[in-house]
Amino acid sequence: MSTENEGAAVPPEAKPPAGPPPDSAPASASGAQAPDAPYAPPPPGFAPTAGSAPGAGHPPQPGYGHPGDAPTTDQTAQIPPIPPYPGTGHGSPGAGGGWGQQPPYGGDPWAVPGSPAPKRRSGGLIAAVLVAALVAGGIGGGIGFWAAGQNDSASTTVSAPGDPGALNRKPTSVSGIAQKALPSVVTIEAQGATGEGGTGTGFIYDKQGHILTNNHVVASAADGGKLTATFSNGKKYDAEVVGNARGYDVAVIKLKNASGAPLNPLPLGKSGNVQVGDATIAIGAPFGLSGTVTTGIISAKDRPVASSDGGGSSASYMSALQTDASINPGNSGGPLMDAAGNVIGINSAIQSAGSGGGMGGESQQSGSIGLGFAIPIDQAKRVAQDLIRTGKPVYPQIGVQVGMRDTGNGATIARTGNNGSQAVTPNGPADKAGLRPGDTITKLDDTVVDSGPTLISEIWQHKPGDEVILTYKRGGKEHTAHVTLGQRTGDK
Repeated sequence: MSTENEGAAVPPEAKPPAGPPPDSAPASASGAQAPDAPYAPPPPGFAPTAGSAPGAGHPPQPGYGHPGDAPTTDQTAQIPPIPPYPGTGHGSPGAGGGWGQQPPYGGDPWAVPGSPAPKRRSGGLIAAVLVAALVAGGIGGGIGFWAAGQNDSASTTVSAPGDPGALNRKPTSVSGIAQKALPSVVTIEAQGATGEGGTGTGFIYDKQGHILTNNHVVASAADGGKLTATFSNGKKYDAEVVGNARGYDVAVIKLKNASGAPLNPLPLGKSGNVQVGDATIAIGAPFGLSGTVTTGIISAKDRPVASSDGGGSSASYMSALQTDASINPGNSGGPLMDAAGNVIGINSAIQSAGSGGGMGGESQQSGSIGLGFAIPIDQAKRVAQDLIRTGKPVYPQIGVQVGMRDTGNGATIARTGNNGSQAVTPNGPADKAGLRPGDTITKLDDTVVDSGPTLISEIWQHKPGDEVILTYKRGGKEHTAHVTLGQRTGDK
């Protein structure tokens, strides 16, 4: 998916939908979308509700959704056009738990920094031609002036000493990090069986030829399509999808014939150690311009964001790293690095000032406004290991379906599940911990949960088997429960 989120600007404060919300459309706590929703299934085992203020444990911000998302109606309630913060769940809609079926959000302003359409690439060529014309014009003008007055004794120009040592190009400088990292970053071109596709970015994960990227970047080529990876030296290799996780928006591809390819893996840092204000470096192919390097800082952590894949048929959740480094369509799947040159995230989405949501439409793609989002590398690494080992993603779940419409007060477990299923999976993690339909989950460990999407993004930072403490309200009274996370394997 061209995961640069494109869409309306984020309002100062998310407001709950007007009118009395009926029983929210239940979504399973694993992220699967409701079957009757035109979107893709959310994560299994639980379904999120829209939040209010952005941030870790803060309500989701409106306008983070993926382009192309349309409001849908759930069995029990109609989903608002777009929740206060990004929201759409991944997973399978089965009754066996998981996030549950999560209804799609309306107009997805969050576009994925995914693949620019051919016209975008043409725009790049036009820009290059214009620049060349300007340069040529400048040279012509200079020659004309020189010919008119041949007395150069009056020139007052001063030449620089040209000492490269005076420039800060140490290995730890942005220039030094970029020069070392660029050979390990590739531009990915994906084309589906019917011709659809686009351009994105990826980076070398190991010496076996595995490349880490976004699912939305390669989604169109996952089933019988064509995939290529081009290195900074211009060499292009055919590749294939090893495994992809729609819910996490992570994919691993591998070069079919890596002979002669510079397989130098980028060092992986620890996103858990990142602090707001840390310097960041993003590398990618915005609008097809391969090898583009931009810098910024970490603007926020644990930002709940939901975005859809390149096909617009499913959504992903992330508790994202927010950066103001310039990220545009085509940067999707590229590395977000720290000041030491370690990868701390995968660039995946942006908030755009563009008016349309949508993933690949020319009129919908617009540029960065300094609100970029990356999947934390700690989570992406775990997902990549599962994909390389089994080809399938593994999702943690609590086994409940929650309302998607409630905002600000928590994630409320639905009274009834989708398609006649039970809102709390019998003998599932939540059921064993004593949670019931109607309970409102307000915290996961120390993180405030203001909506279903926040709950999903927080749970997905863990792995199956982890124990978490859920704080919930029942009948006006607060309770806590220790829950051991279950699991769902594969996207459904």
